[in-house]
Amino acid sequence: MTSLALSLLLAPQSFSLTKEVKEETLAILFKELNDRYVMPEISKKIETELKVWMKSKEFAELADGGSFATKVNDIMKGLVTDAHLRFRFHPKVLPARQVRSEPSAEEIKREEVAVRFDNAQFRKVERLRGNVGYIAFDGFASSEDIARPLLGAMTFLANADAMIVDLRNNGGGHPAGVQRFCSYFFEPKPVLLNTIYFRPSNTTKEFWTLEKLEGPRLPNVPLYILVSKRTGSGAEECAYNFQQLKRGTIIGEPTWGGANPGGPVRLGDHFSCFIPVGRAINPYSKTNWEGNGVQPDLAMDPASSLKATHLLALKGLIAKATDPEMKADWQTIYNEVEKGG
Repeated sequence: MTSLALSLLLAPQSFSLTKEVKEETLAILFKELNDRYVMPEISKKIETELKVWMKSKEFAELADGGSFATKVNDIMKGLVTDAHLRFRFHPKVLPARQVRSEPSAEEIKREEVAVRFDNAQFRKVERLRGNVGYIAFDGFASSEDIARPLLGAMTFLANADAMIVDLRNNGGGHPAGVQRFCSYFFEPKPVLLNTIYFRPSNTTKEFWTLEKLEGPRLPNVPLYILVSKRTGSGAEECAYNFQQLKRGTIIGEPTWGGANPGGPVRLGDHFSCFIPVGRAINPYSKTNWEGNGVQPDLAMDPASSLKATHLLALKGLIAKATDPEMKADWQTIYNEVEKGG
């Protein structure tokens, strides 16, 4: 193969946003929203508004995929507050799918490789001074994929006297992954964590803590959950579950505010839309965090929340200590951590 042929093969594929492509893409979007979106009444409003826009000069003249996606999103967001709903342009051709809403074999394989390579996004597991456990991870993989690294983390921290869970950069993921993680902080007797209504099947699924779980549980240790505005979706559910069950203290700032789960739907070679098909309905609050985010129990700048929470955990251990020597040891550690040691 000549160098010219190779360069042509590797060059980015050209894409032309024709009138036909725009019309066909939006026609598929209307169908998928009307069939799947958790709020069908909003689907109709979106379709009506976009059809009006399709008659405009702006629609006729738009020839850039990114600008087209931005405008479609602006119209949709003007009709509904839904953090997950998003129309996207992809410069590269998307993998073909047999069913638009289900990932292809190629996408599934890529996801499997990525999950393993990223260790299910588990970033750090540490025993902080004073025997305070710390675990930081940036996504909730499926229950099967999260199981192994989670078991390792919980086994390492089995003797912790307090636990800090860092979700400040966690963008969410699988509800079943959230379910498995939360289960480690409750007794084996199942506890109802959350319910999700799914529109396509018109069913509501309950998520209970798992009765059978490998490794040690920590049902009684003081639990602190760090959050930020980057804490999203399933990570918000995790924090909200603990908060509603009064199992942990949420520390930081209000979270992202997305409570409607779903997935990306392929609309064509270069466009997709993440369509929420479900709605979280907490069994205790009877609502969720959509639009407002999870409100922290203790408001704090996320940038400094780890050290402050470590001190808070140590202070709690000092207050509960009955052994004079342990109380003195924790007090010494508290003083040193406070000073930066």
